[in-house]
Amino acid sequence: MAKAAFHKNQKVFVKPVGTWAVVERVLPQWVKGLDEPLKVHYDVGLGREFSAGELMADKSGAPIDEMADIDNWRINRARNRWKDSEDVPNHPQPGTYPIVTTDEKNWGGWRVPSAEYDRDPQRIEFQARMIESAPHLMRVSKALAQFAHQHSDDMPAELLTLAKKATTLLRRIYETPGEVSVQVAAE
Repeated sequence: MAKAAFHKNQKVFVKPVGTWAVVERVLPQWVKGLDEPLKVHYDVGLGREFSAGELMADKSGAPIDEMADIDNWRINRARNRWKDSEDVPNHPQPGTYPIVTTDEKNWGGWRVPSAEYDRDPQRIEFQARMIESAPHLMRVSKALAQFAHQHSDDMPAELLTLAKKATTLLRRIYETPGEVSVQVAAE
């Protein structure tokens, strides 16, 4: 079973040729009865198909998880205009609600309506902390997946299973929703 290591329009270094190219097509080789392709090859416009082992990803184009502004995700507190602190004793921080800000200018991100916050403030506070921690969890997943890729023979089975789950999560993050259905339809 194989998974795509590169995606369409990704810049890669083609080791056998010694040049940079752009992946034009991802070519999975499907076998009837299997959920995943048996092999995945890549057309980079150089006259033949290449396997993942013959290609190397371009590190110069910084992916989203290595950008500096992703470290700016933080929880800010907004004043609850409809309820006073005395009216909501069950709130973790009475008189406010969380806003996860993902932009350095303090205005992009995740907000929750006050009525939803009033319904279950503990749950909303937990969600805010999860969203704020997502970039750090993504880095841990990426490091685990890379380590497993480099040391798959030496890893315990339980750790290898976790690394596969991390790889699946990273694919869900980086994959454009339309890419999978277009690939399957082409087969």
